Amino acid sequence: MLLLWNFLALSFSALLPLINPIGSALIFLGLVGSAPIEVYRKLARRVAVNTVLFLVIVDLLGSAILRFFGISLPIVQVAGGIVISAIAWSMLNQHTSDPSPEKMQAAAQMQADDVVAGKLMQKSFYPFTFPITAGPGCIVVTLTLTAHIPQRPIADSLLAHAGLVIAVVLLAATIYFAYAYAPLIARRISPSTAHGILRVIAFILLCIGVQIAWNGLVPLLTGLLHPA
Repeated sequence: MLLLWNFLALSFSALLPLINPIGSALIFLGLVGSAPIEVYRKLARRVAVNTVLFLVIVDLLGSAILRFFGISLPIVQVAGGIVISAIAWSMLNQHTSDPSPEKMQAAAQMQADDVVAGKLMQKSFYPFTFPITAGPGCIVVTLTLTAHIPQRPIADSLLAHAGLVIAVVLLAATIYFAYAYAPLIARRISPSTAHGILRVIAFILLCIGVQIAWNGLVPLLTGLLHPA
C-alpha cells in the first residue's frame, strides 16, 4: 500500500502545476463567457471525465509505446526528469500565474471562432480538455511516471498504476470544481495569491524532476563504470 500512496502523491504533485486548475479556469471563464451556471457545470463535468480518460489511456499505452520505439527505462527517466525540471524551472521564473503558451494559443484560436452556447459541448475535448486542461506537458509527465513504475512483481505494478489513476481522478475533481465555479473563483482569488501557490508547487515539481532524472542516471553510470 505504501507504493500506492507514493505514486499517488508523486503523480498528483507532478501533474498539478501542469494542469493548473485555477489558471486554466480563468481561460475557461473567458471562453464560455456569460453562459448559465448549468452550462458551466455540464461542461466542467465533461472536461473532467475527458481528462481522466485521456491520461489513463496515456498511462495504459505508455509501456507499449516505449517498447515499440525500443526506449529503455533509464533513458526515459533521465529525459523525462530533464523535461519536468525544465518545465518547473520556467514556472519558477514566471512573473504571472498565466497558464502555459499552448493553452493560451488554443484559447486565442477559440476566441477567434464564432462560438455560441450550442457549440460549446462539441469543444469539450478540443480545446477544453486538450490542450487547455491537459496539454503536451501532461503527456510527457504521464509517460515518465509510467516508465518509473516497477514491472515486477505484478502486485507492485498494479498498485503503482492505481496510485497514478487515483491521482488523475483527484485532479479531475479539482478541474470540475475550478471550472464549474470559475466565475466565483475569478472574484475571490487574486492573481498574486494564485501565483504564490503555483511557485511553491513548481519548486516541488523541480525536485521531483531532478529525483526522476537521478534514478535513471544511476544505472546508466553504473553500467558505464562497471560494464558486465
